[in-house]
Formats: sequence, C-alpha cells, structure tokens
Amino acid sequence: MCLLTMHSWQITWTPLLVLGYLFYLLLGAMVFQLLEKQQFVQIRGKAWGKGVNPEGNSTNLSNWDFSNYFFFAETVVTTVGYDNLSPSTVAGQIFSVFYALFGVPLNLAFLNQLGKALNAHLLTLERWMQKPGRAQVVQTLAVAIFLTTGTLLFLVFPPLVFSFYFTFITLSTIGFGDYVVGMNPNKHYISMYRSLTAIWIVFGLAWLALVFNVGTDLMERYLQLKWHKSDLSLAEGDTTKLEDEPEQPRIHIPS
Repeated sequence: MCLLTMHSWQITWTPLLVLGYLFYLLLGAMVFQLLEKQQFVQIRGKAWGKGVNPEGNSTNLSNWDFSNYFFFAETVVTTVGYDNLSPSTVAGQIFSVFYALFGVPLNLAFLNQLGKALNAHLLTLERWMQKPGRAQVVQTLAVAIFLTTGTLLFLVFPPLVFSFYFTFITLSTIGFGDYVVGMNPNKHYISMYRSLTAIWIVFGLAWLALVFNVGTDLMERYLQLKWHKSDLSLAEGDTTKLEDEPEQPRIHIPS
C-alpha cells in the first residue's frame, strides 16, 4: 500500500513540476522582455540613426520577440549560457542573478524528476536489455538519436560536422557561444524556432544526463570488478607462497 501510495504521489508530482517549470520559464521570459525590450529598441534606433542596418548585423540580437526571450530564460536556468546572449540593463542583470538563483535548482529538480519518469516508462526496454550486449546498443542508439535530432534542427550551420558539434556543446551545457540558435542573418526563422529549441534542450539534457549516469555506473562496476579480481589474485599469490615455502627443520634440544 505504501509503495502504491508513493508511486501514485510520484505520478501526480511530475505534471505539477512540469507545469511549475514551464510557468517559471514563461514568467522569466515576460520579465526579461519588459526589462530589456525598451533598451533594445533604443539601440536599434541609434543604429538606424547612424546608418547601420541592425537586421543585417549578425552580432545584434535582431528580431527579439517573446520566443527569443523564452529561449534566453531557458539558457539561464540550464546554465548553457551563450556568451553573446546577456541582459544589457542593470535591472535585467540583477533579475538574472535572482532568476538563476532559484531557476537552476528548479531545473535540476525538474531534470531529476524527468529522468525518473523516463526510467519508470522504460521497464519493458530494461527487460529486453537484460541480455548481454543489448544495453550498450540501446545507449548508443539513444545518444545517436538525440544528436541526430539536434543536427536536423540546427542544419542552419553548414557543414554537417558543425551541427553535431553544436548539438553536443549545447546538451553538455558547455555553451561556447561560437554558434547560437537563430543568429544567422542569412536565414529566415519561424517565430517559434527558439521555443522549440528550448523544449528540445530540456529533454536532451535529461536524456543525456541519464546516459552519462548509466555510463558512469558501468565504469564504476567495471573498475570494482577489476579491483576485486586483482585482490583475489594477490590473495591467491600469498597463499601459494605460503604453501611452497619448505618446512623449517625442528631442532630438538635435550633437557
């Protein structure tokens, strides 16, 4: 009964956490838009006044709509942090500190719960993976699928190798900033492009973290097995030495 209650609590807790996480991202996007949009409009106006077209400048965050602010909020809580995406106002910078202070733990809790949910729905796959060699095949396919999905989504970066590079750098939260979603001035992006990317990043982070955890667990088990075999070999060697040592002759001392 306790297990059933606990299992039921976990099932009801997951959608609440998803809704809370989504609400937090939407709230952050709205606040960032309120704090940064006016400053962005002023910068665009100054650029036009000096004869510079901000639409054709790849270093300028042109066409910032709500979808872009949603993506920026996602990069804050996931700690991806592209270098050329940052708040330009003092209010935005202060808000980003407190937003990350509460958002990063929320993101970790969300990814942890999402990983548990993925685990709970993979029981059938786990039974299938019990046969030797199948677990490694599934892990390899899982990583390949997520990297390929990201590559198809980010094919705006030619050639193909850069798409794989950008996908892994993003999901591993390294975030160099040399390639950023939706920043190619020669490409036309749909309005929800960055929002869809943010959703993909969330599930990609959870899945990649799950794969990394499984890989770490397998490595630890392998090392423990090697150490155990090494200890057994040393113990057997000591026993053999004791058995091979000749018995010392006893000296009888008459009384």
